[in-house]
Amino acid sequence: MSADAGPSDRVAGFGFAARMRVEIADTDLGGVVYYGNYPRFLDRAVLAFRRHLGIPLMGTEEHMFMVRRLELDYRSPSRFDDLLEVHLRVVDVARARHVLEGRIDVLADEGPRHVMDARVTLAGVRTDTLRPSPVPEQIAAALLGSVPAGP
Repeated sequence: MSADAGPSDRVAGFGFAARMRVEIADTDLGGVVYYGNYPRFLDRAVLAFRRHLGIPLMGTEEHMFMVRRLELDYRSPSRFDDLLEVHLRVVDVARARHVLEGRIDVLADEGPRHVMDARVTLAGVRTDTLRPSPVPEQIAAALLGSVPAGP
């Protein structure tokens, strides 16, 4: 399933959001999203974010991205057919990695409900050796260009 995604200013500090529905396959027998499926929602949003920034989805011919660290803070459950909004922002770009922060909300009739926070560290590696590789300049520039200017 692809995400409906693009620039967003609904949540302060986050300039990008992707929306997607919770599918039955994402849930347990009670219709509640299984905790291990939240990284899939984040991954869909990260791919939409890369597409939005014009970054090759898997990286370049010589350089690819691998998740090095994933931190999740669950705040509230979501259920089958909920409309999720996944917000992303770049918080750090270093020589061979970049870090994204995410926030997932359920968009409900009574107003948005905060579901979880995330922090994803993506390492850059060479495709042939899987050893650390500097983030290509054009990718670093796109990531840094997505960071909102300070006050």
